[in-house]
Formats: sequence, C-alpha cells, structure tokens
Amino acid sequence: MKTSTVWLLPLAALATTTTAAESAKLNAVEEVFRRSWNGYREHAWGHDSLRPISNSYADDRNGWGATAVDALGTAIIMGLDDVVDDILNYIKTIDFSKTDTEISLFETTIRYLGGMLSAYDLLKGPYKRSDLSAKAVNVLLEQSVVLADNLKVAFNTTSGLPDNNLFFDPEPRVAGSWETGLAVAGTLILEWERLSDLTGDREYGNLVKRAENYLLNPQPPENEPFPGLMGSRLFVENGTFADNIGSWGGGSDSFYEYLIKMYIYDPDRFEFYRDRWVVTAESSIEYLASHPTTRPELTFLAMFSGTEPQFYFSHLGCFSGGNFILGGLVLKEQRYVDFGLDLTAGCHETYVQTSSGIGPELFQWQDKDTPLDAGNNHGPETDAQREFYKDAGFWIMNSQYVLRPEVIESYYYAYRATGDEMYREWAWDAFVSINRTCSVGSGLSAINNVMLVDGKADYQDFQESFLFAEVMKYIYLILSDDSDVQVKKDGKNLFVFNTEAHPIKVLGS
Repeated sequence: MKTSTVWLLPLAALATTTTAAESAKLNAVEEVFRRSWNGYREHAWGHDSLRPISNSYADDRNGWGATAVDALGTAIIMGLDDVVDDILNYIKTIDFSKTDTEISLFETTIRYLGGMLSAYDLLKGPYKRSDLSAKAVNVLLEQSVVLADNLKVAFNTTSGLPDNNLFFDPEPRVAGSWETGLAVAGTLILEWERLSDLTGDREYGNLVKRAENYLLNPQPPENEPFPGLMGSRLFVENGTFADNIGSWGGGSDSFYEYLIKMYIYDPDRFEFYRDRWVVTAESSIEYLASHPTTRPELTFLAMFSGTEPQFYFSHLGCFSGGNFILGGLVLKEQRYVDFGLDLTAGCHETYVQTSSGIGPELFQWQDKDTPLDAGNNHGPETDAQREFYKDAGFWIMNSQYVLRPEVIESYYYAYRATGDEMYREWAWDAFVSINRTCSVGSGLSAINNVMLVDGKADYQDFQESFLFAEVMKYIYLILSDDSDVQVKKDGKNLFVFNTEAHPIKVLGS
C-alpha cells in the first residue's frame, strides 16, 4: 500500500535560530493539517469522518459533518481563512433536526455544540476578522440554539438525569436507557452554560445543573469509595450510582476535568465545583497514585473497584497531568502542579518506550507498595511483557492508537506552567512520530499496534475528527507565542478549553 508523502523537519533546520526552528515546526503542523483536511474535503465532505486509505467516509457522528465543525477552531487559530470560510458556509446548511443514526448527547455536545460556541467566541473576540460579516459569525450561535433545542429532550426523564442516547425519527426522543455515564452527565455543563450566558435563556444551563447535582452529591454513599471519587454509571430513573468502579480514564474522566474548568469559567457561580475538584485531587494523590516496581520514579493513577486500586492506566487518563497542572495554577497550589508534572512524565514514558514513539490505549504495571502476591497486583503474563516491563515500567494491554491527544495535552499544560523547552521537544517528538506512523493515503489513520513501525502499521482506515480539534491544536499552541487563547501561568485565563479542546471564553473576561 502506497502512503502519502510525509513532511519531516530536516535536522539542519533545528540548527538555526530558535525563531526559525519554531516557525519551521509551525509550518509543518499546518502542512499536516492541510493534507489531512484536503483528504477530508475531497473524499468525505458533508460527512463525519474520512477513511483515508479507501478514500471514503463514515457517518459515525450523526452525519452532520463532525470533522468540519471540530476543525473550525483550530483553523481559526492557525489563520487558515479559506478553510474557515468553507466551514462557516457549510455549517449554515446543516439540518440539526434530521439524522438516520443514534445520537450521543455527550459526543454531540463536546464536538458540535462546543465547536460552534468556541468558534463564535474566537471570531467575536481575539480572532475577529474585518472581512467577515456579523451575519456569517452569528450563524454559529443560531445553529447552536437549534442543536440544543433538539438535544434537550435528553433531559425528559423521571430524574432529570439525561439519557445519552437519542433518536430523531422524525421527532426527537430518548432511547429509554436504564443507565448513563459519569462523564456523560458531567461533561455538558460548560457548553450548555455558555449557551445560556450568550443567549440569556437560562433553560439550557438549568437543565444541566439539575443533572449535575446527582454527581456533586452522590448517592448511595458506598458508591463514593474515596472522597470525591465515585463510580462511573448512574441509574437514569433516580440519579443514584450503579457501581463504585471508576478512574481518571474513559467513562469518568471529563467529569473531574470540568469541575475545575467550571470554576475558571465563573468562580462566583461555581465555587462548589472547585471545592469538589480539590477533594477529588486530594483523594487521587492519597489513594490512586502508584509507582511501578521496575521504575519506581514513574507516577501513574490507578483505576479502582470500591476501595481496591487496579493498576491500569489509559491514554485517555493521561489528560490528568494537565488537569492537575491547570488546577494548581488557578488555585496557586504548587503541589498540584508538581503532581501533574509527575503524571505527565509518566505518560511521556508510554510514548518513548514503544517502537513507534506513540503511547498505547491501555497499559498495566505492578505497584511497588502493594504485596506482589495480592490479587490486584499480578505481574506480566508473557515473556514478552516481562521483558518489556523491565525497562519501560509498564506493559501494554491494548496496543491501539486512535489519534488521541491526551498526552500532548498534558505536555501543553506543562509547558505553559513551566516554560521548560523540554515539553515543547516532547510534543514535537510525539507529533513527528504520529505523522510518520499514521500518515497513509489521503490523511492520517488510527492504528492497531504502536509496536509496528517502518511502514508495517496496521491501519484502521479511520481519521477521527478530534485529530483536528485536539492533536493539531495542542501541538500548534505549544509551539506558538502567548496569546489571549493560551493558558496563563498566573491562572488568569481568558479562555478555558472544553474536553474536545474547543476554547470557550471565560465569563466576564
């Protein structure tokens, strides 16, 4: 299979001045963005995701053009006006009342609603363009209202806790799900509150805050095994928790993420969210922080089942380093910053220890402070895992890489907090590895095995929309100069990023 040309920065370019090197790297990121975007534009326009090998598409996010909406904010920040105009013209044509697929409230909120509100804030604020009419920008808010009005049926449940699964056939209705996820119900409030603040219609924020109350005051108590850390599933009927199994990874992650981010968005209304984040952070440091037997200098966050830690961590969970750093900056608590830097360094090792230079989806280790014969602390099962664990400090349980951003996300926060060029180098190395390994056909593809290199990557033929929204944005921003949209070392942020890396304007900033 023939792959597309991969742009790699010549080593000679790194020997020039810092400004020239940074400029060359930014140009490289823009080139990869355009190459992947052009593949989508040519082969998947009007659909959700590109299949870069078969030059076809997938409608995995309602068929409304998820990649276009997800890419918009990054294109604005990069100054790609032609791409921005193309997407704006497309968004006004989307019919958010029709789809043949099941709708995820969570995914639709973070990608579509978050993407449009963010672009509205950017184009009304620091990236305002004199050649764009107010009407062209206002369509983003108008379409956000249309979308939210169709989605709010999700809250028509006996408890007010949303059903994540919706159908528009033709009228919006809930699927009647028994359960919902902690991250599902807890990762709506930034976008829906912002919509209320922009429109003056309090209904959007009130719907989400009512649901959020079940998460801030969890019942029954035994499903909050550590203070601030609770199970990952809730019963839609009454808002009680269905389990006590959780983590900073998928299913729970962005609920914890949004606690501190809502305080940043509006410290007056969301002071209690800050308090809950602090409780969660303290419990995580005390009960979940773990160090591998073969490399005790590394720090990971364990999952948990009740009060028993489970020594697994995920690529998704690696955003936590950045979240601790952000919380530490905002709350002026260096201990949280330092812990976040430790987590970031641990996740960096998951990249540099693999053959491709990209971290796996899921990995495991043995905890040095837990008896090695404990039922929750067994070692590697194969000779290959044992050999890998000696040097790496973890072994791989799921070798996929689906173009996730979380490790680079934590590098971004680490650099903004410290100014240490090392984190820029880590981010650049990750970007080069992703570009080299995942570039194929008309774009970039998810792969099945981060240990396969030299053109042997096992491609999934799928380019996620968050490649544009997150991976491209974080790497571009970490290499860029300071600006209004950047995270501030003094904690006085003008924007806060939603979980899809869409910058939302901080209230009153």
